[in-house]
Amino acid sequence: MTKGEPDLSRRAMFRLGRGGSARASSLRETAAVGDLVRVSRPAMGSTFELRIPASTPAAVDLAYRALDLIDLLEAQLTVYSDDSEVSQVNARAHLEPVPVSAMLFDLLESACAISRDTQGAYDVTSGALSEAWGFVRGPKRVPEPEVLSQALARTGYEKLRLDPETRTVAFAVEGLRINLGSIGKGYALDRARLVLESHWWPTGALIHGGRSSALALGSPAGPGSRWRVALRNPFCPEHPLGEFRLRNRAIGTSGAAFQSFESGGKLHGHIIDPRSGAAILGPASVTVLAPTAAAADALSTAFYLLGPSFARDYLATRPALGAVFVLESTDPENPTILALGSAQNDFFPGEIPVD
Repeated sequence: MTKGEPDLSRRAMFRLGRGGSARASSLRETAAVGDLVRVSRPAMGSTFELRIPASTPAAVDLAYRALDLIDLLEAQLTVYSDDSEVSQVNARAHLEPVPVSAMLFDLLESACAISRDTQGAYDVTSGALSEAWGFVRGPKRVPEPEVLSQALARTGYEKLRLDPETRTVAFAVEGLRINLGSIGKGYALDRARLVLESHWWPTGALIHGGRSSALALGSPAGPGSRWRVALRNPFCPEHPLGEFRLRNRAIGTSGAAFQSFESGGKLHGHIIDPRSGAAILGPASVTVLAPTAAAADALSTAFYLLGPSFARDYLATRPALGAVFVLESTDPENPTILALGSAQNDFFPGEIPVD
């Protein structure tokens, strides 16, 4: 340990090297350029990892500051603690408007805007449905029709009342539940990015938010270079389907390949359609490219439910966005891939070497 470094026994492990081994994740770096500092820590039910060029002064401390912020955000956004800000809103907002932090209010406004744009396929108020299906605290189950009907009556972004003048949140019905699980990790990556951008020394970074989210800041080795991130094959994880080449871009992936469950001889997905309450089995995976990780996460969920046709029309008027659909195939090593929007320029199909 060099002088001035924090005590690693109290922190996540970090490693210097030329990229190291790839993680078994939906998105993973595949071609590091130059030496990287890699720092990881469990958070939000996943493992967050930052990869920063080792030439960056105080790189390890910088990574720790970003991860510390992610820890704070988890404590604020989680539904698994009664003391979190979101849980306090869920408990009181049907009784009276609840003042919230500027961060949470802005996040909810952004989420509702995406809900409107996606015909309600994305909806942060679907917490009652997640509870009915046992996706919050388990066990996973198919809810009885009456239970599902009651949960649907307590779901819908249009029942969320946001007042920007007082910065308060209110619910139109009792029992509505905000759950930010489909956007929270992406938002945490966006906030971590701000920490990195405020560093006194300009630096690039690749930030992973578990298996489904990643954000590429700047370049790994100077102007012109890009972070290279592999897209996992949902059917054959050992055979990546290609790679994204990213700079100041985020990726979010949704899919049911590894989180589906069987009940009564029928397979159910883990993504709930908030309009019908059904747990849907859609494409094998949907990956969205966007300027922010929060948008990438939310839109990947919506596109998973709405399909390629909707995504194509949506992206036609939004050149900053892209999507890659991995569709069902009889050949698991070579499934059908559909790249839309900006993904046609940023995604390069074909098997790639893995560290």
